[in-house]
Amino acid sequence: MKEIEMTKMVEEMDLRNLTPEVDMTELVIATPDINRPALQLTGYYEHFANERVQIIGYVEFSYLQHLEESERIRAFEEFVSRKIPCVIFTTKMIPGPEILELCRRYRVPAFAVEKSTSVFMAEIIRWLNVQLAPMISIHGVLVDVFGEGVLIMGESGIGKSEAALELIKRGHRLVSDDVVEISRVSDITLVGTAPDITRHFIELRGIGIIDVKTLFGVESVKDTQSIDLVIKLEEWDKDKEYDRLGLEEEYIEFLGNKVVCHSLPIRPGRNLAIIVETAAVNHRQKKMGYNAAQELYRRVQANLVKKREEK
Repeated sequence: MKEIEMTKMVEEMDLRNLTPEVDMTELVIATPDINRPALQLTGYYEHFANERVQIIGYVEFSYLQHLEESERIRAFEEFVSRKIPCVIFTTKMIPGPEILELCRRYRVPAFAVEKSTSVFMAEIIRWLNVQLAPMISIHGVLVDVFGEGVLIMGESGIGKSEAALELIKRGHRLVSDDVVEISRVSDITLVGTAPDITRHFIELRGIGIIDVKTLFGVESVKDTQSIDLVIKLEEWDKDKEYDRLGLEEEYIEFLGNKVVCHSLPIRPGRNLAIIVETAAVNHRQKKMGYNAAQELYRRVQANLVKKREEK
């Protein structure tokens, strides 16, 4: 299970630490979900997700403020004693000293943020989903081509890096060479990135390692990119039947998400960079509602109908 350090969340979300006495160095967050403890503060703890980040918004804060001090302390103590990772107060609300004292006693970090509850919840859920997304590493090259994330796969030595280098020279951007880390950030979105150690590097057989960012400038690289299309390079097989129309899409699956996949046979003289560019633009065109193969099929069918009518 992936985990993220709480100190990183504090830094990224710009949280104000209300309990600096509580040591956070070994605290981690293991779930991207959050919880607003409205019911819990009233005493209902059945099905309480205590492992989640707890957010107290205006409604919860107002409820606590309307309680008598002894009742407020009792309700909040029962809440923080449930081994919650942290509690965040939104909308510029600062709890009283009795609340902060309970957080210190039970070693629960308390934070404050000026943003409204709904805005902050949207931001932290998105960020946690990205940071804690399921991830796998695969062998391939990921390139941003006209805004489409193209993952080039194939056996070692088939020409993936050379195709990526030509794409970079044509103005596109490298995300990762050799190893691509793929994260499933939602049911429909896969995001690829490079391992820190190999970021911005390409290996070219016969030349060695080159630094793309240094050679071609910062506009030639990108840290992350959604994966929209997969192109599998394979040796030409004269006995194999290759798709020549593209009426039906083929897919490949990563972490339960399907991505459109094209198999490209490699022969001497084929310009892989131009083919990848064309595949990326054609994929974007399909997403916009136009399919060239279906248009050709429609024209052929219309022509056949016309000839039958003429007879």
